[in-house]
Order: sequence, then C-alpha cells, then structure tokens
Amino acid sequence: MEYSFYDFLALLGSLALFLYGMKIMSEGLQKFAGDRLRNILTAMTTNRVTGVLTGTLITALVQSSSATTVMVVSFVNAGLLTLSQSISVIMGANIGTTVTAWIISALGFKVDISVFALPLLAFGVPLLFSQKSSRKSIGEFIFGFSFLFMGLDLLKKNAPDLSQNPDMLAFVQNYTDMGFFSVILFVLIGTVLTMIVQASSATMAITLIMCANGWISFELGAALVLGENIGTTITANLAALTANTQARRAALAHLMFNVFGVMWVLILFKPFLSMVDWIIDDWMQVSNAGGVAVSFKLSAFHTCFNVCNVLILIWFVKLIERTVCRLIPQKETEEEYRLQFISGGMLSTAELSLLQARKEINLFAERIQRMFGMVRNLLHTTNENEFNKLFARIEKYEGISDNMEVEIATYLTQVSEGRLSSESKLEIREMLREVSEIESIGDSCYNLARTMSHKRRANVEFTDEQYGHIEQMFQLTDTALTQMIALIEDTHHAVDVNRSFNLEHEINNYRDQLKDRNVVDINEKAYNYQTGVHYMDLIAECEKLGDYVVNVVEAHTETKEKKA
Repeated sequence: MEYSFYDFLALLGSLALFLYGMKIMSEGLQKFAGDRLRNILTAMTTNRVTGVLTGTLITALVQSSSATTVMVVSFVNAGLLTLSQSISVIMGANIGTTVTAWIISALGFKVDISVFALPLLAFGVPLLFSQKSSRKSIGEFIFGFSFLFMGLDLLKKNAPDLSQNPDMLAFVQNYTDMGFFSVILFVLIGTVLTMIVQASSATMAITLIMCANGWISFELGAALVLGENIGTTITANLAALTANTQARRAALAHLMFNVFGVMWVLILFKPFLSMVDWIIDDWMQVSNAGGVAVSFKLSAFHTCFNVCNVLILIWFVKLIERTVCRLIPQKETEEEYRLQFISGGMLSTAELSLLQARKEINLFAERIQRMFGMVRNLLHTTNENEFNKLFARIEKYEGISDNMEVEIATYLTQVSEGRLSSESKLEIREMLREVSEIESIGDSCYNLARTMSHKRRANVEFTDEQYGHIEQMFQLTDTALTQMIALIEDTHHAVDVNRSFNLEHEINNYRDQLKDRNVVDINEKAYNYQTGVHYMDLIAECEKLGDYVVNVVEAHTETKEKKA
C-alpha cells in the first residue's frame, strides 16, 4: 500500500474541516438554542445514571461513539452541559458504542451520517443568508454539523487503509509468544492503529481478520480491543483543540476514563477473559471453533469491559472532575459562564433559595465591574492583536451577562411559585429588577467597547485632554459601581446609600460640562467633528451606565426599607 505526501495533506485538510465544523456547530448552537437546549440536556442529565443512559441512547442512535463525544465536547464548549454532566454522558457513549457492534454483528447495517452532510448544506444555505438572526444561527449549526461529519468521514477515508491491507500487519505474529509483554504490546498497537485509522469499527474489523486468520489468539485480540478504547479518545481531544478550557477538560476526562479502565482490566486480565468465556460458552452455547466464536467473544469482551468500567467509575465522577480541573487549570483570560450558588436540581426552602439568589446577584455585579475594568484597559490598548483579544473577551462577558440574567430570573420565577410571605414576594420582584438593571450595565460596557472599536477602525485619535476627561468619567463610573456592590453586599446596613445618589449627580453634571465644552472645542478646531462624536458617545454611555447603577441601588434600598 502506497501512502503519498498528497494523501498526508488530504488527511490534514480533513482534520481542518473537522475542527472548523466543530467550531461553527458549537457557535451556532450557542446562538440559537442556548437556553432551550440547556434545559433539555439538564433534564436528561439530572444525575449520573440518567447521564449515562442519555449517552448510551444517543450513541446507539448515531452509531458512533466518536460522534457522540465530539457533540458532547461542543455542548460543553457552548456552555450547554457542565463538566460533570458531560463525564456521565461520555461514560454512556462508551456503552452505546458496544450496542453498535452488536447491531452490526446481528443485523449487518450501520447509519452513515456523512451521507446526509452534503444534502443538509442545501437546506443550510438559505438559512445562512437569512436576515433573521435565529434562522442564521440554525444555518450556521447545519453547516457546522455537515462540515463536522464530512471531516470525520474524510479523516477515515484519507487515513492509511489498513483494514483493506491486513497483510501489512502480519509481522505481529513475531510478537505473540512473549507472555504478558505481548498483551501490553498489543494494547499499544490497538491504540496507535485506532489513532491512525480514526475509526474504532475499522480497528475492530482488523482485529477480527487477524483472529480469523489465526495470526493472533483471542487473548491478544482482546488486548487490541483495549487499545482501541484508548485510541478512540483522540477524536474528542482533536475536537477540543479549538475549544475552551471546560471542553478540553471533558475530552481529557474521556481519555482518563478509558485509560483507567484498561489499567484495571490488565491487572485482572486472565480472570476477566475467563468470565467472558463463561458468558459466551455457557450462556450462548456458541462453538469455540471458527471465526464466529471469536467475533462474539470480542463483542462480549468489549461490552463487558465498558459496562464494568462504567459501573465502577460512575461513583467517582466528582473525583474525575476535580482531577481534570487540576490538570487543566482555568486561564485568567477565559471565564466560563456557570452559576455558582444556584443549581439546576430541586429548589430548597424559600428563604434559602432567596439567599442563594442574592449571592448569585452579588457575583453577577462583581463580574460586571470586572467587565468595566476591561473596557477601561481597552481605551489605552494600542496593539492590534491585544485590542482584538480584549474586545473578544468583553464580547464574551456580554454573552455571559445575558445568560446570567435569564438563569437567575428563571430561578426567581420558580421560587415565587412556591409558598411565600408577602415580604418575600416583594423581595423577589425587586431582585428581578436588580438583575435586569445589572444586565443593562453589561450592555453599556459592551456599547463602550464597540464605540472604541469604531473609533479605531475610523483611525480617530483623541487629544490628551479628551483622554483625561474620559479617564475621569471612567473613574467616577467605577466608583459608582464599587459603591453599588458594597451596598448590595451590605448585610449590616453600614453603607451610606446617599453616596450613590451623589455620585450619580456628579456624573450627570460632568457629562453636561463636557457636552458644552465639546461644542466649543469643535468650533475652535481643537479636533474634528467625527472625533467629537466618538468622544461624546463614550461620555454619554458612561452617564447612561450611571443611571442603571442608581436603578439597582433604588431597587435594593426599597426592598430593605419595606422589610424594615
């Protein structure tokens, strides 16, 4: 078999298409079905058992564990699944892939999703060019989904076709009589083969051919199957290359799960094989002669391995989560959207629920102030690459603030449906108002960043005096935000609320002074009209932000006064 440089480039191109599809699919999902899909997936993965069942069902339907794990990675990347939920779904995918093997063995059919990839693009094109953003997002998802499976299919086609050339592997006969070292060697061969071929089913076919030809024993065939379970994790890890920290952690959890499983099976290798022999010979009464017995034995071994592995590791999901978080630490520049005090499970007592919501609102306000800090840094960022990175981070925070508003508001609405005192109902109403106003502060921060981006694209440069005025306005606004956070976190009523109102008056007066001054400076040709427009847009947006801050303060103080 010849494998040219062109074939190698085609393999790299297939990988590029696969990664691009993963990115586009994840972004489309996030834009279109974020909240709805999150609710569906949360319902399907309420605990470890339902998570495993979900993974098994999806893989049995899609008939590809690689496809399921890649989708799970994209869901985690889009913030639709938490890390612990994804680990249980991936465990289920490992069981689901054994169902596929039995279906193929018994019925001899397999769904090839890549066949539908090109026709799907025909439906995606009109949506992609739609004026409506939700349709556009669906179009992006369809394109990403199609590219993902086209890339996956092309990866398999452009990989060295060892299943059609098993003679290349005949040399392994030389390494079959080295005892347990042969088993370890064949695990490694299985891992490398699956990583190259990019399809565990193809590796399984190679294993069956080698066993049927008598090149290797059932024992070494089982070792190849163990290696295949490690090798198949490469697809999810490839998909995670372009993803965020949480998605990379999910892919690593998949690898850890399979590696640990292989390690304990190797320790109990002989007894485990004896158990599979007993299941096949005594239960199914299948003759040991011929290739049929070997294929059933290998399928049974694959199923027993994955089911036992899940039964053992399902109790250690939290430990796996902590381990991967330690191995892949969170980047400072990358903050994942995730509520810390509100969980998706059963609601606790009303008072405790309100306390959790209050903590979440406090955290929300702190995140928004951090976002404003980024905006201040953006004003003085001159490097093009650094500017784009910081702007993208602010854009992400804007999305996080939108999600947080929806999640907290949904939670408070659920709490309000329970038995509550009139004071608690009033508190919920005011908290909902606070959440809405804090999200508006986030919108203002994003508007400030966009104005700076427009100014940069228009090659407009502020004078030193303008920079000084903007910085002073930013300082006043930041002080107002600090005062707001101190007030909403104040449990001892020690913070003076009048300070917030005074700051708001100060911001308004300063805005009016700068507005009048701007007209004079343009008339005196201190700078041109366009520069003045961008300058006043920043000043006016800060004043608007100050109004939202006061609205939060008012909502919070009204609640405290009525409670008192």
